[in-house]
Formats: sequence, C-alpha cells, structure tokens
Amino acid sequence: MSERRDVTQPSAGPGERERATGTELFRLRPRRIRLVCWVSAILLVVVFALVATTLTGPTGNGYGTFQRGDQFAMIGLGILFALGTLLFTRPRVEADVRGVRVRNIIGSYELPWEVVRGVRFDRGAPWAALELYDDDLLPVVALQAADKQLAVDGVRALRRLHREHLAALAERAAGQRPV
Repeated sequence: MSERRDVTQPSAGPGERERATGTELFRLRPRRIRLVCWVSAILLVVVFALVATTLTGPTGNGYGTFQRGDQFAMIGLGILFALGTLLFTRPRVEADVRGVRVRNIIGSYELPWEVVRGVRFDRGAPWAALELYDDDLLPVVALQAADKQLAVDGVRALRRLHREHLAALAERAAGQRPV
C-alpha cells in the first residue's frame, strides 16, 4: 500500500522540498553554524585585505620592505582561512526508510538502518549521534544543539524513520514464519 505524501522537512527552503512516493526523504542542514561561518568567512577576507593594504614601507627594523607579493600573500591567507571556516558548513544528514546518509565536516557515511541501534542526543552534547550495533557512536554534526528546535525536530524525524524501518522488518519477519 503506497501512499503519496508531500514531505517538508524542518529545514525546508527553496529546493529542499522533496516529493516522495511511499517513502519519505528527510534532509537537514544546520542553520546557526552556517550563518556564523559565512559571516566569519567574509570578515576574514575583509580583515586580511585591510591588513594587506597597510603592509607598505619598511619592515620593523628597516632592513627590508613590504612588496606587492606580501600584500597578495596576506589576501591569499585570508581567503584560505575563509575557505577553512566554510568547511564547517558542510554537515548534512539525509534519511529515508532504507537508511541514513551523514556528511560531517570531514568524512561521509551511508548506513542502512539495520546497523543503527538508535538515535541519541545526550544532555549537554553539542550534536546528535547514531548508536550502532557494534557499540560505535557516529556523530551527526548536522543536528546541533545550537539549532534548538530544528535539532529536536530532526532527531524526532530520524527516530520515526528508524522505527518505521524496524516495524517493516518485524512485519516481514511475521509474514515469513511457517504456519
């Protein structure tokens, strides 16, 4: 029995609305850290560019002078630091009834629900985690405590999809038992 649903996630914005047929796709990216990182990246480039414009004349003791290359290098450093800051905008989590895909700052994981024991968000933890059957914890950086209600809704959605998968497995197992 397949029902057609229009799925809108807590983070739904332009282009993040998915049409699902019988399965629900959940997609979430953190909000607050993305805003902070973009503002910080822009400020880094501006500050390093301003510092680069002040690099003129002799160095501290007068034996050398700042050149155009030094100014360009300072701007380049600002751009590199800004790009490093933007790495923190990378986290994302996507899930459906088949499994979950987690993209953290460094590294990505695609896991079927069969290896996931539960979705945890411990008190005081900065982000949620997937508890795996091999006793590992996989951090889900996209579900950050700083996002408050967005993170709570995200954890609830992941738990609901996990429960739906477990119910489907139990239903299949009940249907395959010999009578």
